[in-house]
Amino acid sequence: MSKLIEFYFDVGSPASYLAWTQLPSLAGRHNAEIVYKPMLLGGVFKATGNQSPAAIPAKARYMLLDLQRVATRCGVAMNFNPYFPVNTLMLMRGAVGYLDTPKFHDYLSAIFTALWVNEKNMADPAVVSAVLSEAGFDPAEVLALCDDDAVKERLKAITNEAISRHVFGAPTCFLDDEMFFGQDRLDFLERALG
Repeated sequence: MSKLIEFYFDVGSPASYLAWTQLPSLAGRHNAEIVYKPMLLGGVFKATGNQSPAAIPAKARYMLLDLQRVATRCGVAMNFNPYFPVNTLMLMRGAVGYLDTPKFHDYLSAIFTALWVNEKNMADPAVVSAVLSEAGFDPAEVLALCDDDAVKERLKAITNEAISRHVFGAPTCFLDDEMFFGQDRLDFLERALG
C-alpha cells in the first residue's frame, strides 16, 4: 500500500502554488499518493491568530524575493499576483466541488496558473469566468457547484479538520501524523518518505 501525503492548501497562497508544482514528482519518486485537502486559509488564520507574512512589510519584501528564489530553483514560472491577497472563498468551493472528479487537476491548474503565473484578478467574476471558459469549464456549472450546500459544508469541514490538526498556515502536509509546514520543508517530507 502506498504512503499518503495529505496536502492542505489554499490557491491564494503562493507557497501552496509552489508546493503544488513539486508534490506530484516527489510523491512519484516514493510511490506515495497525494490526498488533496482544499481549506480556507482565512478561516485557519482566524482560528489560530496567525496572519499572512505579507501583513508585515519587512517580511513581505523578503517573502517576494524568497518565493522567486524557490520558483527559480524548482524551474517553475511564478509572478507575484498584484491583486494579492485575494478572497478565495468561491475558488476554494470550486476546488472542493471538483475534488473527487476527473476535472479536479484541470481546475487547480487553471486557477493556480491564473493567480501565480498570469497575474489575473481572480476576485473579479468576469475574469474568473474567462479563465474557466478558456480551461474548458462551464462557468455556470462551477457557480452552481460553489452554491451547493454540500460543497460549502465540505469546505468548512476540511478547514475545521485542518484546525483540529493544529494547521496554522498553507501549505501544510502530513505524513501519518507528522506535520510539514511550508513549501520550503518538502525536503524533510521527502526524507521521511525515504
